[in-house]
Amino acid sequence: MKTFFTRTASALVFVAVMLGGILWTPFTFFLLFFLVNFFAIQEYFKLIRLIDKDYNEVSAWHRYGVLVASCAIVMAFTGEAFVTTLASLGFLGWWTAVIFLLVLPMGEILLGKDFSLKNIGYSALGLLYISVSFGLLVDLRLSSSMITFIGHTTGGQPGWLIPLLLICFIWINDTMAYIIGSLIGRTPFFPSISPKKTTEGSVGGMILCVAVAGIFGHYWGQQWLDLQHWLALAGIAAIFGTAGDLLESKLKRMAGVKDSGNIMPGHGGFLDRFDSLLLATPFAWIYVHSFMM
Repeated sequence: MKTFFTRTASALVFVAVMLGGILWTPFTFFLLFFLVNFFAIQEYFKLIRLIDKDYNEVSAWHRYGVLVASCAIVMAFTGEAFVTTLASLGFLGWWTAVIFLLVLPMGEILLGKDFSLKNIGYSALGLLYISVSFGLLVDLRLSSSMITFIGHTTGGQPGWLIPLLLICFIWINDTMAYIIGSLIGRTPFFPSISPKKTTEGSVGGMILCVAVAGIFGHYWGQQWLDLQHWLALAGIAAIFGTAGDLLESKLKRMAGVKDSGNIMPGHGGFLDRFDSLLLATPFAWIYVHSFMM
């Protein structure tokens, strides 16, 4: 019972913080996912250190340099949206990222105990997997006002709509997959990675996610997006969200841990909460910029 109340309380706080950050202003959206990236990238490094002990040997310069570069990458995706007295946040982020990414290998050679391209590769994959993905999500939020809705551009369209839809579709897919899997699931989906997932649950969750999006989009949502966009975004969230969950489960299994972190009582770490979004976001970004701009 205590565990139930702990999980419920932390879930309510999580939802409140997420909705506040997403809906309040563009800057709170950026700040929310800037912080999520900051903690998620560190959880990734922890998993890699457990998977490959050689990663423990990276220098402090490498460890903190990658963290700074990670934060700078997310900043770079803000472009000209937030302007300080000196320069835009995007400009500062871009040049900070470039400088650290160029100087980082040199520092590793000079300061590391043993220079290892493998360790640099682990760090580069983390930046691509986490920081670039969150940067693309921030870009979706800031560029949504340029999307053509129902044949015309509407500057008043809420920029948070598409990021929030992605998150909602992922939640619907996960919930439906759990319910269907519990009721009729018999065939293991990827037993070596996630033994509890079933093919019936995963496929059923995807189908119902797209169906819910289609029904809502048809009856109530066409004032914001054409029906085909509701269906496409739901399909992207369901398919690549499921793949993202499996990818992070594979990393945890290789590391021999149940959760990526314990920042959220009863719910694991930041990677556990955003693993689906990390893989769905790049494909949603490609779709939006290819078919909706």
